[in-house]
Amino acid sequence: MEFTQETIDALSVNEVEIMKRVAEELNIKVQQVSAVISLVAEGCTIPFIARYRKEKHCSLDELQVRESDHLYTSYKNLEERRLEIVKGIFAQGKLTESLYKAAMSAKTLTELEDLWAPFKKKKKTRGMVAIEKGLDALADAMLELDDAALEEKAKEFVKTDAEDPALNVPTAKDALDGAKDIIAERVSQDTDNRAAVHDLYIQQGTIVTKGIVAEGQKAEDAEKTSTYKMYWDYSEPLAELKPHRILAINRGEREGALDVTIDVPVDDAVALLQKKAKIHNQYHKDAIEDGLVRLLSPAVVREIRSDEADEADVHGISVFSENLKNLLMQQPIKGSRVLGIDPGIRTGTKCAALDETGKYLGYFKIFQVQSPEDSYKQICDAIDKYDIQVVAVGNGTGSQEVQTIVSKVISENYKDVQYTVVDESGASVYSASDIAREEFPDLDLTIRGAISMGRRLQDPLAELVKIDPKAIGVGLYQHDVNQKKLGDALDEVVGSVVNQVGVNLNTASYSLLKYVSGITSGTAKKIVAYRDANGKITSREDLKKVPGLGPKAFEQCAGF
Repeated sequence: MEFTQETIDALSVNEVEIMKRVAEELNIKVQQVSAVISLVAEGCTIPFIARYRKEKHCSLDELQVRESDHLYTSYKNLEERRLEIVKGIFAQGKLTESLYKAAMSAKTLTELEDLWAPFKKKKKTRGMVAIEKGLDALADAMLELDDAALEEKAKEFVKTDAEDPALNVPTAKDALDGAKDIIAERVSQDTDNRAAVHDLYIQQGTIVTKGIVAEGQKAEDAEKTSTYKMYWDYSEPLAELKPHRILAINRGEREGALDVTIDVPVDDAVALLQKKAKIHNQYHKDAIEDGLVRLLSPAVVREIRSDEADEADVHGISVFSENLKNLLMQQPIKGSRVLGIDPGIRTGTKCAALDETGKYLGYFKIFQVQSPEDSYKQICDAIDKYDIQVVAVGNGTGSQEVQTIVSKVISENYKDVQYTVVDESGASVYSASDIAREEFPDLDLTIRGAISMGRRLQDPLAELVKIDPKAIGVGLYQHDVNQKKLGDALDEVVGSVVNQVGVNLNTASYSLLKYVSGITSGTAKKIVAYRDANGKITSREDLKKVPGLGPKAFEQCAGF
């Protein structure tokens, strides 16, 4: 196959083929994928498309709409990178048919980047140098001739008078070594070889971890005190490795606590590739082994580790997203006066009373461990003073002691009052945030935390949207997964829930409004400012009076 500037320039991303691939993967029609992509390109949000443009995409649900968009974007990025790499190799004058086939059949970005790696380095590969010396014809002969004929043929490639001394081939042995380097690189670039070795390694490979002992530390002491004690001397077949183990092992490696290797059957892989090839001489056999051991095997191991990390990321983010959704979708307890309690021991437990709308009424502090009787009386007084109907106790340090006192207070005095435990993850993040300072500029951050406890019970969604989703702490190794992907996924979850539940324009905070379809952070602030300046919003049409909220944004948000 001959490559010219015209043929390379003619290469382009086939968007129809990408849509077909997405449709096949999601088991939907190409026309449905096309409709989703067109609507996204027009500026429509996923919740809007799913709910208000069903006639365009034939009633896909929100998950199918979101996946169509995600997969299309992912595959399009892959195809664009594929073309960049092919054109980059061609521009260097090094594009061969085998390289072209390898690039065009690569299924992942990792495969593509491995192909591109030798060409972005200033240092040339051994195979490249051999080609520059004109040894590619000898490499072709190596696939056909027996040992004696090949050794005779190699003599034809000896040269000692090249203008550039670096291109000299002093001996027949040098010629054969160069030809072997070319074959080795062909072996490593062959996509069938790569797939076969990848499958073999996944089936028979093992991950092995060893604890790293710090200088001056005894091995037994290091193991006893290590966070990664379980992985100190550990191995597990790759085929059985679970996502949470991958995340933990990768974190240990990043922190310098674990040495991680992949034990793979290299000899079996060599035998597999040699069996596939038609070998006529020892040189070809050796070249295959070199290509596998030196080039292909390390690349496949890197790919496996990258794939395992990506799969663990996907799983971890999925678990976090599902947990967050369940938390946000908790049934609110509206119309009840609540006593929010943020437990503590050394600095005391903070308590804040709220009315039915979540308005702050008053605050006090108890020391349940040091003064249980005083704490009992203070809680009784607060229930009487503020007509409390529900007590919300955070689940942090000191919670058990507080629950004991609250339970006693209720059972002995207030049969109609209820108490429940709420997850306080992220409360400290909220209490020190700009949003909390804007809401309660005159209150200490410890009081804000207690208010958050009560409001989480009254309206979980409205309160939790004020906190960075990653700080809510409902995920699997959430600090170990790709943070950008995690942030994007959690924002999608919050947006999905907010748009599913809907918002009250007259009571929704800026933090809640910014997740509504079509409304940006800046627009949300303008809506709140408009509401503060003009009073109650009486109809959706009033939104058109908000500065900066144009026709497209109105179309996207009005239904929510």
